[in-house]
Amino acid sequence: MSLPRVTACSDLQSDKYDAIVLVAPPGAMAEIPAPLKTALEPVLQLDSGAAKGKGCTLVPVPLPAKRLIFSNTGPVDRDYDDLRRFVEAGCAGVKRAIAAGAKAPLLMQHGAMPYCGDAKQASLCALLGGLSATYVPLEMREADKAKAKKISELGWYGDKDLMDFAVKVEEGKIVARDIGGSDPERMAAPRVEEYVREVFKGSSVEVKVEKGQEHLEKEYPCMAAVNRAASVIPRHDGRLIWLTYKPEGEIKKTVYLVGKGITYDTGGADIKAGGVMAGMSRDKGGAAAVAGFMKSVDLIKPKGVSFVAGMAMVRNSVGANCYVADEIITSRAGVRLRVGNTDAEGRMAMVDVLARCKEMAIGQPDPHLFTIATLTGHAVLAMGGYSIAMDNGPARHAGVGLSLMKAGDAIGDMFEMSTIRREDWDFNVDKSGEFVSILQCNNAPSSRTPRGHQMPGAFLQQVSGLDKHQLKDSAPLKYTHLDIAGAAGELPHPTTGAPVAALAQLLLN
Repeated sequence: MSLPRVTACSDLQSDKYDAIVLVAPPGAMAEIPAPLKTALEPVLQLDSGAAKGKGCTLVPVPLPAKRLIFSNTGPVDRDYDDLRRFVEAGCAGVKRAIAAGAKAPLLMQHGAMPYCGDAKQASLCALLGGLSATYVPLEMREADKAKAKKISELGWYGDKDLMDFAVKVEEGKIVARDIGGSDPERMAAPRVEEYVREVFKGSSVEVKVEKGQEHLEKEYPCMAAVNRAASVIPRHDGRLIWLTYKPEGEIKKTVYLVGKGITYDTGGADIKAGGVMAGMSRDKGGAAAVAGFMKSVDLIKPKGVSFVAGMAMVRNSVGANCYVADEIITSRAGVRLRVGNTDAEGRMAMVDVLARCKEMAIGQPDPHLFTIATLTGHAVLAMGGYSIAMDNGPARHAGVGLSLMKAGDAIGDMFEMSTIRREDWDFNVDKSGEFVSILQCNNAPSSRTPRGHQMPGAFLQQVSGLDKHQLKDSAPLKYTHLDIAGAAGELPHPTTGAPVAALAQLLLN
């Protein structure tokens, strides 16, 4: 991996480091160690912009590190400020140290949000931001070993337990970035399998893979429809990758996660035309996040919680063998649907895997199901660069989405809440009353469809059979759908690893 060695340090006189990165808001200068304060004061007195505004200031310091980078968070006391100020300042400060030639910067943080989040969470966010600045994309690491790491070591002038947690979250985010951000051939489904097997080799996470078009058509017919065109090209043929973690001792909670892993989305027969296909290698961010989160699970090894994750890795190719609109398919749960748009492939790839998770969840201790997907353009229009959580009735009753939103706020990996309404359920019902129960999608883009990100959340429940596990039913199951299309990261930038940190804060911290 690209992560450098990360070490805790309590001595500013250490000669191991060649730069000190100080992350702090404007009002925290009184708290910082005297040598740093003395070095900074002359500059900040001359430059009010550096003292009050967001940005980095580099000055010499009479310590073995020689360089001091003050990464100002900017204001943190306004109603709309949040802990991302510390994430962004941590990232910017380490990047500035690297640009200055540092190979072993020491990162430290002072200050906190005055109205939300304690100093410990601010420290965690600053460190996660600093760690993110060290990421090197997988293709670059493989193409040029000399560029595999940006720095050799990152020091942390702070709590060691906090550092250990942050590193384990970051290692998960690296896995998510590697899978989510790599090109369509490097992370075609068979190569995702190879990568995942290597990541979890000898770990506490068991890897199992289902493959073969005939098998998928029997067990996961909706996923198989998407895979049909790619199945005749061995290097593109789909995979359903299962990752399972079972702790020793009593299990009190069981979590199931299903990730959308479209390795490339041409749109299929309803092809993406007009230049909008570029970037569709990023349509596997949900499965990438699932794998990344499971990496953090493996490292943290939580007690009392079992995790089962399904990565639905398929390529939505176009060709003589591709599935087309008007086809009638019966899902794993026995629901007949008519395909309305082959570019609504994400829900198709996930829904039978969700049905399998539903089957496994019944009777397990405190089960909760998630789907995670870069699913709709509408999510980006509605919420911008934020992940969106949508609960079913049992999950809403338990406050899961709100808890995830609070967890994201506490670690700088933000969520917005959305609600799946009756109109979303009604939208999916086939209006003819003949042939099928569900219309898979209308033939307009989600971005031109009212409630275009909520409606797929209803579809996933209707077609997986989760509609039989509502609050009113004998075996209610908590289910939360996460649309991360806005937060996952678009080309040309690296993927973000969202929402690994928020899930780790909710379920592992």
